[in-house]
Amino acid sequence: MHPNKIFHVKSEQENLHFAGERGFGTLAVNADGGPLIAHIPFVLTDGGKTLLAHIMRVNPINRLLDTPVDAVLAVTGADAYVSPDWYGVEDQVPTWNYVAVHVRGSLRRLEQEELPHVLDALSAEMEGRLAPKKPWTSDKMDPAVYTAMQRGIVPIAMEIANTDGTWKLSQNKPDAVRTAAAQGVCEAKLGSETETIARLMRQGGG
Repeated sequence: MHPNKIFHVKSEQENLHFAGERGFGTLAVNADGGPLIAHIPFVLTDGGKTLLAHIMRVNPINRLLDTPVDAVLAVTGADAYVSPDWYGVEDQVPTWNYVAVHVRGSLRRLEQEELPHVLDALSAEMEGRLAPKKPWTSDKMDPAVYTAMQRGIVPIAMEIANTDGTWKLSQNKPDAVRTAAAQGVCEAKLGSETETIARLMRQGGG
């Protein structure tokens, strides 16, 4: 997280909503040989109190989950390079604007019989966003094939302790300077989802 509090403008609920909308993040836990990382889809349940996901059985993180461990899930959003020339004022430096949310909590392995529930929750969340397409459901698969595919993965859950977000959108600049930079971001397209970051910059991060 960026240390400047001016970039921490969203409530915990707003940050959780952002994370849930993205539905994909980078899971990190500590291990004896150094941090372990996995890139995972996830779904939030229990009103944002619990995160459900799955990882490969052979993933080294799985070997740590005989007991719950502290973990963080980083969820990134739009980002863009900002050239000093776009501000229209002197004595500025290059920077990078971005949105990122960190979800922290206690990560545990669930019982294997809970895996179908986790998989159904994940697919239902994403398939529901594809309306009016008829949602894919697991009952479309041959049960034997589906069961065999599940042997290679394990269900996991994180009990969410806290959430924080960095919405670095040039809020430390005057309105006219910030919106001028947003126009440069939109035209240059150096980053990801640059039109989104430009729109957020124009809004001032609120």
